[in-house]
Amino acid sequence: MATFCEKNRNFAPNLYFAAMSIVKIKDKTFKTSIPEAEIKQRVKELAIKISNDMKGKNPLLLGVLNGSFIFAADLMREMTIPCEISFVKLASYQGITSTGKVHEVLGINEDLTGRDIVIVEDIVDTGRTMKQMVESLGTRNPASVHICTLFVKPDKLEEKLDIEYAAFSIPNDFILGYGLDYDQQGRGLKEIYTLVE
Repeated sequence: MATFCEKNRNFAPNLYFAAMSIVKIKDKTFKTSIPEAEIKQRVKELAIKISNDMKGKNPLLLGVLNGSFIFAADLMREMTIPCEISFVKLASYQGITSTGKVHEVLGINEDLTGRDIVIVEDIVDTGRTMKQMVESLGTRNPASVHICTLFVKPDKLEEKLDIEYAAFSIPNDFILGYGLDYDQQGRGLKEIYTLVE
């Protein structure tokens, strides 16, 4: 079975630096790495793929707060089939570093029995958070659980996950914008920015 990276060879990070801009957030400097138009195009492509795969179903998009709220909203607006949305809040980051411990801050109130669930995440790096979430959802008798992420860091993955829907495969850099933050700042940026060392 082909990995996500093998199936998505069109990702070429160096192409995105043409219209580079620099932003400073608190004590860190970031440069543009993925422009808004490219993000929108990939989100639309994901929505079409999910809609085609789940034709005739009414999936529940389950956004992981806070990082995925913009991605989840844009994804839902591009869906071509009926769907619903809900959110769960998990925490594993402090500043720019993962603590390695996942805390469920805000849980799920919906009955998931027989539902097709699409977890909508901003970024999958080690995969520990996602693995825990998939296992937790599995105890609530869903018909299926699928992973949709804006970003995946294949070099940092520690858990074996079936990531069916991923917009971008990226190096192990710290990024922000389009919902992702540095210490709660920068979420509203329309493009993706990478930390300048």
